[in-house]
Amino acid sequence: MSTIETANSKSQHAYTWIRDRIGRHEYTPGYRLVLGAIADELGMSVVPVREAIRRLEAEGLVTFERNVGARVSVVDEDQYVYTMQTLSLVEGYATALAAPLVTGDDLARAEEINDRMQRLIEHFDAHTFTQLNHQFHQVLYAPCPNPHILELVDRSWSRLSGLRDTSFAQIPDRPRHSVEEHTQILTLVRDQADPTQIELATRRHRLRTLDAFLAARHPDASHH
Repeated sequence: MSTIETANSKSQHAYTWIRDRIGRHEYTPGYRLVLGAIADELGMSVVPVREAIRRLEAEGLVTFERNVGARVSVVDEDQYVYTMQTLSLVEGYATALAAPLVTGDDLARAEEINDRMQRLIEHFDAHTFTQLNHQFHQVLYAPCPNPHILELVDRSWSRLSGLRDTSFAQIPDRPRHSVEEHTQILTLVRDQADPTQIELATRRHRLRTLDAFLAARHPDASHH
């Protein structure tokens, strides 16, 4: 393995390691990422860790402040709203474009994930539910033939990954409805429904989670 390949694989390892901890909320919003300490823990130099932090910064998961250093981003409500609105558009369109290319195996896999989500509702685990939710949607949008749209979808999901756990935890009725809507989307894809129908169903599904989140945050306000 060349020196460049070694550096890349170390940087990838550091990136995955830090990102997992942000996703599991071991590194909570505002947590200071000390490059030297992380490098020591991973048994590598600071260089690949710095590269990993740069990637996480580009995805919006880490914020770099002068004289402070790298911190896990504190994602405010506006950022959550903007990201969910963006995801509703790009994921809806990606799912519609992917639909004709989704195989029977893909549908079976999505159904199996949704069944697991259904079983989780009784003994709710927000972190696992969130991971399965992403996997479900990924199965349905991954065959999208437009790489630019896929990149936008993945970027939006990355932005959400630091706060998704809390969103489902704050809206206790939403997971059940979410699973029901997944079943409707699966039916549309299986029946080869009009792509616009699939796009709108996916978009509305995403926006309903956003509406439920906002309603829980602001119980006195009305949301449309």
